[in-house]
Amino acid sequence: MLEETGVHVEVLRSAGRVQRDGPGGVGYDIEDFVCAARGGQLQAGDDALDARWVTRAELADLDMAPGVVEALASWDALPRY
Repeated sequence: MLEETGVHVEVLRSAGRVQRDGPGGVGYDIEDFVCAARGGQLQAGDDALDARWVTRAELADLDMAPGVVEALASWDALPRY
């Protein structure tokens, strides 16, 4: 997390797993974790345009990859507010 976001985290638990199709017929097995931020400064990694904390309402307005919001909702991992 530190390398990708600039944030130090404590992993609390596994959130869940999903499989997603990638370009050229490859598949990705993705495991997400619920974490607590413990320090650092949020910033986009060198492969991202932006990084930010968002509210639940702001999340709804973001252009997300297919299935991300649904997976987070099924894991009870959406922002509370």
